[in-house]
Amino acid sequence: MSAEAERKTENLPEWKREEVDALVETIESYDSIGVVNIAGIPSRQLQAMRADLWPDTELRVSRNTLLVRALEEVDEGAEELTEHLAGQVGIIGTNDNPFTLYQTLEASKTPAPINAGEVAPNDIVIPEGDTGVDPGPFVGELQQVGASARIMEGSIQVTEDSTVLDAGEEVSADLENVLSELGIEPKEVGLDLRAVFSEGVLFDPEDLDIDLGAYRDDVATAAARARNLSVNATYPTAQTASTLLAKARGDAKSVGLQAAIESPDLADDLVSKVDAQVRALAAQVDDPEALPEDLQDVEAPSAGAETAEDEAEDEEESTTEETDTEADAEDSDDDDDDDEEAGGDALGNMFG
Repeated sequence: MSAEAERKTENLPEWKREEVDALVETIESYDSIGVVNIAGIPSRQLQAMRADLWPDTELRVSRNTLLVRALEEVDEGAEELTEHLAGQVGIIGTNDNPFTLYQTLEASKTPAPINAGEVAPNDIVIPEGDTGVDPGPFVGELQQVGASARIMEGSIQVTEDSTVLDAGEEVSADLENVLSELGIEPKEVGLDLRAVFSEGVLFDPEDLDIDLGAYRDDVATAAARARNLSVNATYPTAQTASTLLAKARGDAKSVGLQAAIESPDLADDLVSKVDAQVRALAAQVDDPEALPEDLQDVEAPSAGAETAEDEAEDEEESTTEETDTEADAEDSDDDDDDDEEAGGDALGNMFG
């Protein structure tokens, strides 16, 4: 703690010093500390969110001035979070990484109705379809807020998707009533992450808002390509040693068969190779009686049969091509994803 922070803390009343100490203990107890916006969340719902997050994540709400003192008292870089302590906020602590924390908070958000006087967080759209409301004054209320509506087939129907309010505009009382009648909940209620401090780095929400699935796919593709490069460059690693050994075995076997090297390991393959050659040669003789008796009824090997030498070459090729297949499979998945997107229009441990 800096001398200035210590002096400020000494001047606090007892209950405030105890609160700052408790906040400091919370901050120092977790690997990641963040600031969340809690404005507009009813107390009962906030308590439910806190209970859902426990025990992996802890949410503490206190006076902003005390939060500032606690962050400054820690003095390990966490004081950078003080810039985000404005309005109704709380601090959140977790041993998860910032990316997991962000995803957890986003997934916990739930739809909620919007009240008159609030600012629309996004465009509010009344979708096309049957409202389920019997003919009556409600059709005029819909039209008054900007929805394309009429009475059809005994009920009030919206004839097309209607944007009734743009993002950033204030909700009127009439629109609140219409949305409530239709059961439309245009906003999300939850903890908005403002910033996270973890392992000496301050993360903004924009840094954490990534597609983890796509990121993992990219990492997997890079790993497959690196493995392919390692094998083709004959660069041994713990991940490629077995493949390189299999490839070397295939190469040695192929050379042994080509050079007809007498080896116990090649004996059966050499005999098979010679047998196939004899069969092929015997099949070229037009006069069977010109052949030794034990070769007269011998049939030539089928066109699809592989010799021992072919098998050795296949084994070698399979070890060198398997890594290409892995990388191509990853590329194919990426291409399919791109095609789907066009048609419609992994960070390892860090991601948990």
